Amino acid sequence: MEDTNTLIEQRRTKLAALRAQGLDPFRNKFAPSAGCGETRARFESGQLAEGARVAVAGRITSHRDMGKSQFLDLKDQSGRIQVYAQKQVLGETQYAIFKHLDLADFIGVTGTMFRTKTGEPSVRVESFTILAKALRPPPAKWHGLEDTEIRYRQRYLDLMSNDEVKRVFLLRSRILREIREFLHGRGFVEVETPMMQAIPGGAAARPFKTHHNALGCDFYLRIAIELYLKRLLVGGIDRVFEIGRNFRNEGLSRKHNPEFTMLEAYQAFADYESMMDLVQGLVCHVAQNVLGTLRIEHRNSAGDIARAIDLTPPWRRVRYKDIVRECAGADWFALAPDRRRVRAIELGAEIAPEYEDFEVTQAVFEKLIEPTLINPTFVTHAPKELIPLAKLSPEDPTTVEVFECCINGQEIAPAYTEQNDPIEQRERLEHQAGGEQQKIDEDFLVALEHGMPPAGGMGLGIDRLCMMLLGQESIRDVILFPQLKPKES
Repeated sequence: MEDTNTLIEQRRTKLAALRAQGLDPFRNKFAPSAGCGETRARFESGQLAEGARVAVAGRITSHRDMGKSQFLDLKDQSGRIQVYAQKQVLGETQYAIFKHLDLADFIGVTGTMFRTKTGEPSVRVESFTILAKALRPPPAKWHGLEDTEIRYRQRYLDLMSNDEVKRVFLLRSRILREIREFLHGRGFVEVETPMMQAIPGGAAARPFKTHHNALGCDFYLRIAIELYLKRLLVGGIDRVFEIGRNFRNEGLSRKHNPEFTMLEAYQAFADYESMMDLVQGLVCHVAQNVLGTLRIEHRNSAGDIARAIDLTPPWRRVRYKDIVRECAGADWFALAPDRRRVRAIELGAEIAPEYEDFEVTQAVFEKLIEPTLINPTFVTHAPKELIPLAKLSPEDPTTVEVFECCINGQEIAPAYTEQNDPIEQRERLEHQAGGEQQKIDEDFLVALEHGMPPAGGMGLGIDRLCMMLLGQESIRDVILFPQLKPKES
């Protein structure tokens, strides 16, 4: 097999030959009458008759030389169509050019529709235009890439050679569109808030740091959208949402990428129960409108169903303490802290020496409980230490009015009744900051002192939602360009 450098040189020679004839592939224009797949579908459905004139354009994905005739497959986003060229129709010069086209070149074709003897819808070429010359060969035989490093680093090759990968990302786009339509239909206003912040707030995470030269000060890429949206509640925008990127300077895994997409939505005069209804309605709306079903199947490499997720409402609701007791023992919360630590380790949870007591319980939840929650489950009333921005539960002040919506063994949507008492909020942020005053967002607290209405708020991880709905096992398979270590030169 010829090496890549030889193939590149051959393609460059062909490009030079075309230019020597006064043909520059990169300067031509062409207007398709419809997409390749659309044209094929219209012909098969009878909307286009035999002999109908069409203009299609796309990338060459297959080339079969029959001597005095040539068959090519052209492909664009809408699908594939076969084109058929004959020497007697194109003439000696044009046919010679057509015959020497390469895989991955882009061409535009004008001709008439017909069926081959095997019944394949095809375009009989009357004229063609070269629209781009590919100087590098495509992935071998268009059967997809097996090297995951190449798939993620050169996603365009993955999309080029794998229709299923392309389908996933086209569906992701539809998911985002349906989310927006759902929220707009309920009176929510979409906004954009700063990604560079003087104090990264709204979550407990390590931020990325940068420096603004003109202002002469440091900024941080946001770790959460939350605090600016709450300022808008103070300002009188009662239903507000943003879909945007967050950045956390932490590890990579099957579920984590340093930059990820979140939806956050806040509704005045609502609470965590209102948010449960919102999340349930939103996810079901998206699944039904994008996939046409509330049953989501995840398949293994052999194509067999590995697990099925039933999104049919109503979704299960269970208190955090109750579900922990189911796993760790009915006496879990009656144990002394040191006994809880010992039992957590015996159960298989990873417990660091510096963990506080509530973190021990949370480690049990994350390690042993969350992965088992395949069908949608709202886990409510978490310990107050976990979420300092939520309101305390009146019936149990050791917990807050909050839920984690877990589906497919991972959290996809936390939400809670927002804390709008500025005095209580300051105390809890100070406790979280551990005495480091510079970590407290004073501007946010000043905003709360101007009066924020009671409200419910929720965040929804778009990447994890897409993983669940589209049957993907790694977050990298739903992010077009996941974060990778720079390639060594």
